[in-house]
Amino acid sequence: MTKAVRLYEQGGPEVLKYEDIDVPAPGAGEAQGHHEAIGLNYIDVYLRSGLYPLPELPWTIGMEGAGVVQVVGDGVSEVAVGDRVAYAAPPPPGAYAEARNMAAKYLVKLPDAITFEQGAAMMLQGMTVEYLIRRTYAVTAGETVLVHAAAGGVGLIQCQWLNHLGATVIGTVGSEEKAALAKAHGCHHTVNYRSEDWVARVKELTGGEGVPVVYDSVCNDTFQGSLECLKRLGMMVNFGQASGPYNEFHTGMLAPKSLYLTRPTLFAYNATRAELEASANALFDVVVSGAVKIEVNQTYPLAEAAQAHRDLEARKTTGSTIFVP
Repeated sequence: MTKAVRLYEQGGPEVLKYEDIDVPAPGAGEAQGHHEAIGLNYIDVYLRSGLYPLPELPWTIGMEGAGVVQVVGDGVSEVAVGDRVAYAAPPPPGAYAEARNMAAKYLVKLPDAITFEQGAAMMLQGMTVEYLIRRTYAVTAGETVLVHAAAGGVGLIQCQWLNHLGATVIGTVGSEEKAALAKAHGCHHTVNYRSEDWVARVKELTGGEGVPVVYDSVCNDTFQGSLECLKRLGMMVNFGQASGPYNEFHTGMLAPKSLYLTRPTLFAYNATRAELEASANALFDVVVSGAVKIEVNQTYPLAEAAQAHRDLEARKTTGSTIFVP
């Protein structure tokens, strides 16, 4: 038996139940590992609330973690017993547990220079940043880009990595404290969306031209403004919807400036083993080099998953958050 957080119905944080579950022997192609740390991400909220479906109920949510491989099933070649590993695996989820079985093809070996806590905090967010800034829109030195939620988990990694690439980063934040945090992590210009006209400020900072790309994980509250901030032929990258979906979109909104709109996901970009390893290795390289620092700003016991979700949705968290089993 092992402890896990499961839900019997989708809804608010109160549906998360901390209880005993049975973990069977891993099947063919699977590895069983013990978590040393587990990541908290906004997709967990979507899965808990019902915005994203679950295979069945009850179910355990959670998309990323780090730990040690304990048992491997038949045919596993990617990892071996005793390996330090980390992952951000596609659905079905199942990370909110002390131990779990999962497809070994989603596990990557964690370099010794990276802690389990960092590994659990960085895989989903860090590989998301990797594909966003290197593959969805390949940012080059000298470009100015707009990043929403710049003090969030993805945002702090993104600001550092973009700064490392030589880009100028404009980031939106919700408080002066978050502005200071974003600036400390490579954001050159912060805009407080609660007290400033952020669209006007972005245009001012770019001499009225706008930016070539907007990275928007907020969606409903920022969608129209993000389009306004784009220069001619610019790209709107909507990779999340923390404020809910934007339901008023029509393709004519892109026409005046011939804009591009994409809704990418990590698991489509890292669909093959080769893509996963390349993405993870690029992330490991910038972290080990010191160009990107992974800071865990909140740690909760796994038993307090409901409170962690409340804090995340209330925007009380900054940077990365993990659970310790």
